[in-house]
Amino acid sequence: MTDRPLTLMAVHAHPDDEATGTGGVLARYAAEGIRTVLVTCTDGGCGDGPGGVKPGDPGHDPAAVALLRRQELEASCAVLKVSELETLDYADSGMMGWPGNDAPGSFWRTPVEEGAARLAELMRHYRPDVVVTYDENGFYGHPDHIQAHRITMAALEMTTLTPKVYWTTMPRSGMQRFGDIMREFHEDVPEPDPAEAAAMAEIGLPDDEITTWVDTAAFSGQKFDALAAHSSQGENIFFLKMGRERFGELMGTETFVRVKDATGAAVPENDLFAGLR
Repeated sequence: MTDRPLTLMAVHAHPDDEATGTGGVLARYAAEGIRTVLVTCTDGGCGDGPGGVKPGDPGHDPAAVALLRRQELEASCAVLKVSELETLDYADSGMMGWPGNDAPGSFWRTPVEEGAARLAELMRHYRPDVVVTYDENGFYGHPDHIQAHRITMAALEMTTLTPKVYWTTMPRSGMQRFGDIMREFHEDVPEPDPAEAAAMAEIGLPDDEITTWVDTAAFSGQKFDALAAHSSQGENIFFLKMGRERFGELMGTETFVRVKDATGAAVPENDLFAGLR
């Protein structure tokens, strides 16, 4: 044994992803004395500008948006008690098919080996016991999420480290409940067309394929406040409209698939650090 603290590293694509996907575990493990390291890969410059102005619209300034989102990210990390924030500051690539995908300096256009080498250096420095990122599809097909997955898995191969590795996911039962609540709060939400519905049905996993269910209900208030710190992003407003109680009901458990493990801890498990303490 050494004096090195147990360490969780979460690798995310944009400012605010840390709150929606892993805000609960970041807050929970920080409260348990575990060092939490957040790596944010892009600057978020393809997000909404002041007043909700969208990328490509008059008045949208990616540099100004990136600066604002960095401030929001730091505020979110303070709420979640994140120990260390590391930013790779690649340009936000936007959604799949947007012009930003191929823009010079975009994360999507960056060679995987380059991004992985930078991340591997951070892994060697922090020596995480647990690494969390997205699955091969970036959970829902966003190019920057896919690229975050790729550089994370490549970076692990570049090191001699053997952390437990997890991909974020959602149980299909939870996705159904999420859709019901969306319609409850937005009565005008149209039913998706068949192709969109089929794509949505593929997001997440059947409940019995999820290896790890972490109870974060006691930290749902922090998760709510962390998301509120990213108030410039209109997509977050839906979550905030729920109010704390309904938000906690929906977001009080975070789920993962364990893809690498050297501990032999049994699954299903309820702790990312099972077998490590």
